[in-house]
Amino acid sequence: MGDGGGLLKLKAVDSDDLQAVAGALQDAIVPVLDIAYDASEQRFMFAANRYRWEKTADSGNSGHERIHSGVIFDNVVKVQRRGIDRLQPGSFLNLLTIMLVDSPGGEGAVIELTFSGEAAIRLETTGLLCHLEDFGEPWPAQRQPQHAND
Repeated sequence: MGDGGGLLKLKAVDSDDLQAVAGALQDAIVPVLDIAYDASEQRFMFAANRYRWEKTADSGNSGHERIHSGVIFDNVVKVQRRGIDRLQPGSFLNLLTIMLVDSPGGEGAVIELTFSGEAAIRLETTGLLCHLEDFGEPWPAQRQPQHAND
């Protein structure tokens, strides 16, 4: 089923890096069941079905694909969720963006993951460290995600 077509592997340690990760993850589908926080390891992680924007850019409009990606944020000391019902683990979230926001007191980094439907996750960290890595084989997507301002 192909060679995987160039799996992404990204690391973010600053705002510019995080913008690249956010761009790669825009419109990713995140199963609520695949979101986890390990407080003892200070690690927040999730799996996503990522739309391969870079593939679409390379091949025009003919290469609509999705792929599984794992995302890890390290140094996480606090996680806050809004609009996410963890009692419905079969539900899915549509990731819109990830942003670095001002940290209270200027220490560490605060990252906000914004999803459609007013859902959000806020991560308070002692320092930004994020990894994104694709895994498995890509599969055809029916169409490119669309936005109201497209």
